[in-house]
Amino acid sequence: MVPQTYPLIGYRAVANFAVPPHGWKWTEVSAIAVDSKDRLFVFSRSEHPVMIFDRDGTFISSWGEGVFARPHGIMIGPDDTVYCTDDLDHTVRRFTPDGRLLSTLGTSGKPSDTGATSVDYRSILRTGPPFHFPTNSALSPSGDLYVSDGYGNARIHRFNANGTLISSWGEPGNGPGQFHVPHGIAVDSQGVVWVADRENSRLQRFTADGRFIDQITEIARPCQIAFDCDDNLYVAELGYRSGMWPGVERPAPDATGGRISVFDRHSALINRWGGGANPTAPGDFFAPHDIAIDSTGDVYLAEVVWSAGANRGHVSPDCHTLQKFKRLR
Repeated sequence: MVPQTYPLIGYRAVANFAVPPHGWKWTEVSAIAVDSKDRLFVFSRSEHPVMIFDRDGTFISSWGEGVFARPHGIMIGPDDTVYCTDDLDHTVRRFTPDGRLLSTLGTSGKPSDTGATSVDYRSILRTGPPFHFPTNSALSPSGDLYVSDGYGNARIHRFNANGTLISSWGEPGNGPGQFHVPHGIAVDSQGVVWVADRENSRLQRFTADGRFIDQITEIARPCQIAFDCDDNLYVAELGYRSGMWPGVERPAPDATGGRISVFDRHSALINRWGGGANPTAPGDFFAPHDIAIDSTGDVYLAEVVWSAGANRGHVSPDCHTLQKFKRLR
């Protein structure tokens, strides 16, 4: 059986958006972020890890060559500082928009002691301090930085603007405040911390200091989340057709593949598209991994196509790894 297809409503897929310069290739795009000028920063697992494009897809510049062990997450603050999460290096680095390093959180190449032996979260024996395969970061309205940590830990870490650790919370499990791969993170305009608890297929909400509020469970392995200017929540869902851990079965033969879901500020589902029935088609997905919204409401979606299965023949290697959806007005 094939998963249900959710039609693209309210947006138009932009074909061949943001093509790399001649002779360059993505390999795969792990993360994306939009700055104050609506420029798109593309964080890819390639020889040119940070590529910058204008909102029409014209290449501007690149940086980060030779810097990262494995690009995983990218976030841009209100002052256009760029935060890059490198999971295999166990660090979160801050850069200027043109790539000058400002500071580093974590110790390069040295994971904290959680007993984890790989990026398989099932090998975690205990929680630890920052970081062990961190995944993403988010800023609060007050300027605190939250980091989801991640594959080799089961924690959320909160830092102040100076990079001092304030607190951490979380442990392996599926109860409130527990995680099986806290993969994505975002903070809404009210300072509520949202965590994409991927392998538990839910979003958890917390107060600024980590107290559990509630959860959304009508999603399928969420990888990352983003808010638009109206506090609508966009969720990049990996689904159950790719990137499955060894020995893990999909919950049903027709379980959904990759898709985007949109919830309003009251957590009501207001839009959804994709589903993975035709993962190479515009508007459908194989391995959604990150999502970003620009100031006009256009949506960008990054997919880890290669590592999620193209390297094993599950989908064509030329399947899209970056898509743009232009909002219809």
